[in-house]
Amino acid sequence: MKLELHAVTKSFLSAGKPQRALSGVTFTSDFSHVLALIGPSGGGKSTLLRILAGLTAPDSGAVRIDAALLPTAEKELRSYRSRLGIVFQAYNLFPHMTALQNVMLPLVQVHAIPDAEARERAFQIMERLGLADHAEKRPLQLSGGQSQRVAIARALAPKPQLLLFDEPTSALDPEMTAEVLALIAELRESNTPMILVTHEIGFARKIADRIAFLAEGQVLEEGAAGEFFNDPRSAEARRFLAKVLAY
Repeated sequence: MKLELHAVTKSFLSAGKPQRALSGVTFTSDFSHVLALIGPSGGGKSTLLRILAGLTAPDSGAVRIDAALLPTAEKELRSYRSRLGIVFQAYNLFPHMTALQNVMLPLVQVHAIPDAEARERAFQIMERLGLADHAEKRPLQLSGGQSQRVAIARALAPKPQLLLFDEPTSALDPEMTAEVLALIAELRESNTPMILVTHEIGFARKIADRIAFLAEGQVLEEGAAGEFFNDPRSAEARRFLAKVLAY
């Protein structure tokens, strides 16, 4: 998958004043499996991911994915988003639905798949992810790790062309974090490319083909994961890695 951004900017209002989240982001990344977006907190990673997901519109600039321009009109955006699988930090499961119903929901509501077929497909993906015994439980009956796996199952069920993960382990304890990271590592071997925002730097080092390093609203480096971790080009990346890899 080829991702191209040219002069992408985004600002938000904070206490009535505009705060720049992305400042003319320009970079190209061509990856087969995983592009990891890493960098210090507040650097713009999640904002960039939301733009790539079609959930936030940039103020200016252009985004192309496999040479196709990211749409701006709502009708085209809905079609674009239907081809993505998105996993957020906080699971975003509907509490009044069972785990199985949560996984079925996009199949029925977005893709208009009949209930019986959607149920079968949803259960198959839950079996694949080790969730079959939890299919009839509601989110409050699940652990954090189980809830996040249900969210991943929901993202996978429509067979997306691209998976987007926004810090999927930030709300989990260490044991559950390891469980979810192991699942994402397994998904790497599928044919679905992934873009991953994460603070799990050791995991990014193992799983990513390419790294984009963001700080202060800009992509300061993009390159092969091995090259980035062994010989970062920018002083900001060297300082960041020296801190996070020291622990």
